[in-house]
Amino acid sequence: MKIWCDGGVKSWSVGSLRIRASLQYSSTPIFWFTSCLILCAMLFAFCSSAEAQKANKVYRIGYLSSLDLAGESARSAALQLALRERGFIEGQNIAFEYRYAEGKLDRFSQLSVELVRLKVDIIVAAGGTLYVMATKNATKTIPIVMVGAGFDPVEAGLVESLARPGGNVTGLTLLSRELGGKRLELLKEAVPKVTHIAVLYDPTIRGTTREVKKDLPRVARVLGLTIQPWEVRSADGLERVFSALNEQRPSALYMPGGGAVRIANNRIADFALNTRLPSLYSGRVSVAAGGLMSYGADEADSFRRVAVYVDRILKGAKPADLPVEQPTKFELVINLKTAKQIGVTIPQKVLARADKVIR
Repeated sequence: MKIWCDGGVKSWSVGSLRIRASLQYSSTPIFWFTSCLILCAMLFAFCSSAEAQKANKVYRIGYLSSLDLAGESARSAALQLALRERGFIEGQNIAFEYRYAEGKLDRFSQLSVELVRLKVDIIVAAGGTLYVMATKNATKTIPIVMVGAGFDPVEAGLVESLARPGGNVTGLTLLSRELGGKRLELLKEAVPKVTHIAVLYDPTIRGTTREVKKDLPRVARVLGLTIQPWEVRSADGLERVFSALNEQRPSALYMPGGGAVRIANNRIADFALNTRLPSLYSGRVSVAAGGLMSYGADEADSFRRVAVYVDRILKGAKPADLPVEQPTKFELVINLKTAKQIGVTIPQKVLARADKVIR
């Protein structure tokens, strides 16, 4: 608000609105009473106009996934629902720009640049360390909310600390690498006859590689298991791995997830069914597709938490001040239909611990 005098006239200005009155009436009560009423009306109109503009704004959210549409649909749906509960409805006040890298890191980088050029308000980066880093390299100003993979974002250089990220990246880390040992324990309990486990993983994902090369062998020795790693750099390389597995005949398959392996999980589940091999995954999507079991952070719950970050950032919070969260909810999913098909009987004590059983 501005107040100034111009000759014998006093003026008030609020935004583009102005009221002028002669000074000769400035000492009368009626003048000041009327002026106050008009000024209040102007202030109300100005504030209402500002709120209306804010309410009518459509925020653009870039949704960048390392997977394909089919692999990402359930997770993005969880995010949409959670945003709706917070008043953000697609087509009304938010608009999504979906991009799918289909397991290709170079494509992820290209799509990151594309979203930056579109000047989206936020980018949700659903992928591993290298994928999120590709987005961070594309922009230092647009807020990035990461989710969907297991890695240490501090060690990876994405944030300064979990408590105070310090830059334009925040979100959730699923820390799935640390769950590898627990998965092996559950598989051994569910299928005691397992001795030799083939591990299919994408070597371009640093966290997964460390899990396969360091963490899993240590736990496997304690459980009396033998681990055989198999690199899968692209979905096209699966046939070679399948051919080798048909010859070696392991007693189970384990997929840590991420990258090319995540994209090909349905094909792997089909192979496991056809060869009657118990299969273990990091997420429930592959179990629904025919895998035997999975254990990991509840991804739907994690993506609902993403909505909290999006909500707070759109309301003015800075990513630098929003702590990175770790998962608090984990789930064990077992497919009894698959167990029957491959001739496996899951012990009742394991079924009792399952969060979801597919029958």
